[in-house]
Amino acid sequence: MRKIIAGLFVSLDGVTESPETWAMQYHDDEMLQAVAATLDNKDTLLLGRRTFEDFAAYWPTQSPESDPFAAFLNETPKVVVSTTLGEPAWQPTTVVRSLDDVRALKEKPGKNIGMTGSATLTRSLLQEGLLDELNVMIHPIVIGSGKHLFDDVNAQIPLKVVDSKTYTNGVVSITYGRA
Repeated sequence: MRKIIAGLFVSLDGVTESPETWAMQYHDDEMLQAVAATLDNKDTLLLGRRTFEDFAAYWPTQSPESDPFAAFLNETPKVVVSTTLGEPAWQPTTVVRSLDDVRALKEKPGKNIGMTGSATLTRSLLQEGLLDELNVMIHPIVIGSGKHLFDDVNAQIPLKVVDSKTYTNGVVSITYGRA
């Protein structure tokens, strides 16, 4: 069975909202190479509707020459979990309507399923036992306000540390699996 592996940028005070306004100042070659290395074992990108719409407004106009992630994001099949999204223009994309569809996706043959952003979907998958790994890149900055990764979680979810690394820029990457 395929794994679903989520990756999120998080501030020291737990904010995940709008990382493009605070996280990019920490992105250096060391960290970007580590993130890029994780793409080889993924052949599908799972996104929530808001992250998909944000990405669809930006990534199709980016070239692989100017951004190494452009080819992966533009060419990799994307699956969006949404009850409201119509037929998306950014292809290849499939819209699924329920977490049962995500369960079925995990059972299809292939490499792992990657996620980026999509904090609301990440929470839902964690609560339903569908998320296999959660990688949080904790940035050494306090934002003060904004949405947090674990807003609206109403039950304990035991996790265990699978891997961790501290980058020279001060970002700490921690990968959690289910305990």
